[in-house]
Amino acid sequence: MARYAFLDHPGPIAFAHRGGAGPWPENSWPAFAHAVALGYRYLETDIRVTRDGTAMILHDPTLDRVSDHTGPLSDLTAAEAARIRLHPPSARPATTPPAGPATPAPTVQDQPTSSGGQPIPRLDELLDRWPDARLNLDVKEAAALEPTIAALRRANALDRVCVTSFDDEVAREARRLAGPGLCLGAGMSAIAAARMWSVLPSRLATRRPRGLVERDVVQVPVSFRSIRVCDARFVRYMKAVGLPVHVWTINDEAVMDALLDLGVDGIITDRPESLRTVLRRRDLWPAS
Repeated sequence: MARYAFLDHPGPIAFAHRGGAGPWPENSWPAFAHAVALGYRYLETDIRVTRDGTAMILHDPTLDRVSDHTGPLSDLTAAEAARIRLHPPSARPATTPPAGPATPAPTVQDQPTSSGGQPIPRLDELLDRWPDARLNLDVKEAAALEPTIAALRRANALDRVCVTSFDDEVAREARRLAGPGLCLGAGMSAIAAARMWSVLPSRLATRRPRGLVERDVVQVPVSFRSIRVCDARFVRYMKAVGLPVHVWTINDEAVMDALLDLGVDGIITDRPESLRTVLRRRDLWPAS
């Protein structure tokens, strides 16, 4: 039995990254609904915060790439953010407009609400929509952490999420705020230390580096800046110190198979159909 309900799963965990790629906006209701309809129980997503402290589902530091608005979400109130519409990939500008005279960015009040786009989900809405789903929450900014923990407490959902962040300070603060009942991923500097420890002689690589103390899972890329992160030695070391390994963001079926052969504990993908196919072929897709 896993220490956390989030990690209690028969076999490798399949995560739909931002809901999964498709003709819908990333991190949108149609993306999440599609993954759930495929049978995904785990959704990976990102958290940012509005000016008045509402945790919302958004990856980028600004709204420019994915919506009909520009600038940071943190400049807006939740009411203003509710009027913004996310655009599917086909509706986004293919190129950056040429530079020209600077003009003031329009405010939300100046912009019409797009009838064809999707609203930005709030974290509390996502928790309520699928109460049986488990959420992997990548907290993108320190200011979003307290609103995230508050939303999880209100929904009584601490046991069905994992909070992660590239920033080790955010991870430490998450443990302080939420206590031991929250599944917590390691930050990037802790993962870098763990990678170095994984290549030590086996008689030495039996303990966790300091950054992995009180962490419950590591979520890593296969490689980072041309440096291999997840290989057989890394997975073997993590198993020795009792930490599951989840790998992002894997969209090629051959790579999925290779990682499963290494013994990874989870795969995060933009291609949920492909990962389901691989897991079914290996008899690792859980029954409905």
